[in-house]
Amino acid sequence: MDLMVASEIVTRIFNLAVLVSLPTVGIGLLIGLIISIIQAVTQIQEQTLTFVPKMVVVLLLFAVFFHWMFGLIAGVALELWQDIPLYSQ
Repeated sequence: MDLMVASEIVTRIFNLAVLVSLPTVGIGLLIGLIISIIQAVTQIQEQTLTFVPKMVVVLLLFAVFFHWMFGLIAGVALELWQDIPLYSQ
């Protein structure tokens, strides 16, 4: 395996990690922003008010998107596994 192939593999896996984490991180960020705005308007500074809704939303998103995320990860892992003979040349 040369440096170019290793670089392509690392780039592909990095892009996959970003793609898979995007729904949960993005919506968690959006929920946190909305709750922060509500806290600023109402002047309620309770720390659990930001943590619990984000945790619930992220867990629900994992439940909804798990099949899709696992399918992408398993697909790339299977392709890498099947391409091992090509990398050893």
